[in-house]
Amino acid sequence: MSTEKNRLNHIAIIMDGNGRWAKRRGLPRSAGHKKGAETVKDIAKAVNERGIRFLTLYAFSTENWQRPAEEVKTLMDLLRQYLKYDLEEMRKNNIRIRFIGERDMLDQDIAESMAQLESKTAGNLGMTLVLAISYGARQEIVAAAKKIAALVKKGDMSESDIDLKLFSDMLYTRDIPDPDILIRTSGEQRISNYLLWQAAYAEMFFTETLWPDFSAEELDKVIEKFYSRERRYGKI
Repeated sequence: MSTEKNRLNHIAIIMDGNGRWAKRRGLPRSAGHKKGAETVKDIAKAVNERGIRFLTLYAFSTENWQRPAEEVKTLMDLLRQYLKYDLEEMRKNNIRIRFIGERDMLDQDIAESMAQLESKTAGNLGMTLVLAISYGARQEIVAAAKKIAALVKKGDMSESDIDLKLFSDMLYTRDIPDPDILIRTSGEQRISNYLLWQAAYAEMFFTETLWPDFSAEELDKVIEKFYSRERRYGKI
């Protein structure tokens, strides 16, 4: 049963395993990424139907830029298609769309499409889908520290003004609640520079399932386990 302490508002997912899914089937890695994009639609729909207010997906990390140029190009082309068609469908379902990450590393047309979708869906009242693209948590924290340092140097704030809330307000997720659940697919058990600040008290779930095979049924099992846990936040 849900309690005030155990209320589920936000699920964050590290979508891992697209390449392995394709390899096991003798397909190119691009096929795994395409199937993974379809899973995004299915899981976003499932989360929205369950009344959960926020879903944040790790779509492309700052470290992913180091992958082979051909794969990066494939991922960027798939992102362009996704922004044009799949996310437009979500917009019609009253889903608000947000992006977090270093947009200046993206091609201009992609960054512009992201800004347009955010603007178009700003008034939507359903679930908020947050896509972390060109995102790295360490980079996000450093950027926040630089913002604060600049404000202190300018005289707009003093050292005594700096607290947990102020620091949180300097992050990409400043108006988004911290995740209650963090899921990683594919069997890997690490968080890979994802929401390091925000996930401080998230309940962690690791599944062997590769992302393209992750289903609404498996999501429900995670949610059920979440409600069986007691979240004490360091208290007795």
